[in-house]
Amino acid sequence: MNWVRIDNRLVHGQVIEAWMPYLGARNILVVNDELADDDMRQEIIRLAVPSGVELSFVGVDRISTHLDEHGRIIHPRDYTLLLFATCGDVQRAVQAGFALTTVNIGNLHYSPGKQQLCPHVALSNEDIGCLKAFAKRGIHLDFRCVPNDSTQVKTSWWG
Repeated sequence: MNWVRIDNRLVHGQVIEAWMPYLGARNILVVNDELADDDMRQEIIRLAVPSGVELSFVGVDRISTHLDEHGRIIHPRDYTLLLFATCGDVQRAVQAGFALTTVNIGNLHYSPGKQQLCPHVALSNEDIGCLKAFAKRGIHLDFRCVPNDSTQVKTSWWG
């Protein structure tokens, strides 16, 4: 099983302290082109991950090397937490054959031109289009910063 999270911060305290125990995950797969090619940043990030948790990095276009014939992540451990920095990266992974039923939109920082959807998510027009495409595919959109977050986001505003 796996859990897909979009969070522009990728590996950080909420992921380690809240999501990992909640999911029972013992594996993190960071799907990010920049980090996949940056050994020094990978080593720095590894310092934040407790022993016993496997941390891997892969470029978005190489996610297919981690998939079985059904588009699911191949890993010997039961639960994998997949971290993506952007909606567009998840969309590229889906186009490469990655199958998912739920995507957690955990954190997307505000910047000019984005619409603040809730305290932890600001969306560009590109993000909105991407999330609409997920919803049309039947992918559930989960807008939680942490597992016990009860914030319900109404998605009716995007049609």
